[in-house]
Amino acid sequence: MRENSHISADFPYKSNYINVLGAKIHYIDEGEGDPILFLHGIPTSSYLWRNVIPHVCSCGRCIAPDLIGMGKSDKLDIPYRVFDHIKYMEGFIEALNLKNVTLVLHGWGSVIGFDYAMRHSDNIKGLAFLEAYLRPESSNVLSLSMQQMHDLLCSPCKAYELIVHSDYFVEKILSSGSLRRLTDKELCCYKEPFSKPEHRRLLWRYLQDLPIGSEPKDVVQLICDYSKCLMRSKLPKLMLYGFPGFHTTIDAVQWAKEHLDKLTIVDIGDALHYAQESNPEEVGQSIAEWYQGID
Repeated sequence: MRENSHISADFPYKSNYINVLGAKIHYIDEGEGDPILFLHGIPTSSYLWRNVIPHVCSCGRCIAPDLIGMGKSDKLDIPYRVFDHIKYMEGFIEALNLKNVTLVLHGWGSVIGFDYAMRHSDNIKGLAFLEAYLRPESSNVLSLSMQQMHDLLCSPCKAYELIVHSDYFVEKILSSGSLRRLTDKELCCYKEPFSKPEHRRLLWRYLQDLPIGSEPKDVVQLICDYSKCLMRSKLPKLMLYGFPGFHTTIDAVQWAKEHLDKLTIVDIGDALHYAQESNPEEVGQSIAEWYQGID
């Protein structure tokens, strides 16, 4: 693993906004060339990519939006199901008229991105992903961290109280997903979009949408559909993994090796769910090296 020379809590990027379906989506936009679109998961934002993008922006136009209801994007009175995120992100790509897109996907952002890529493969140059949902996850092979998330839902009243009426998701779940202790400034940046209980209901919805076993059926079907397409896809793919991951178990890496074509796999060293916080230089340089090879 390369040594990280500098990890900063600063976010030195200009804020941009675009109207999508009547709502403002916030994004950062650095570099020139074909678009490289970074999609974050939950409960993060474009802030997650702050130390990754400097290693990639010489390769192309790096765009990192905040999902609807997150970061600096508008907070709406919508269900915030994954299908809502898909709708707004597809609208975002159309509004910016992005062509020949390379997607860099993390966590819940991978569900959004894989679905888009498999329905619009003619607009995709490549797929890079880490801690991604490549296929429905069996309850028999969940990592310890994912099992703990699943167990939390077994006590819905307690879970709702923790998620909606406290900073539990950022302070406990996000913090425990990085090998590095996040600074107070970093935690404040992640907490700020969820300063009100009504804004944290999005996090509760996410937990309910988590695809484990056969439920919820519509989310599991969504992942099944794009997973079948991924197995047939000839797009260049980059899988970054570190252990112990939350989603990317050894079993998941082996499945990817056996089922995905044109796949490059890179070990980014020790990492949990948020490798962008643990070793962003390794993440960014690995993406840049792979991207230069698919031009």
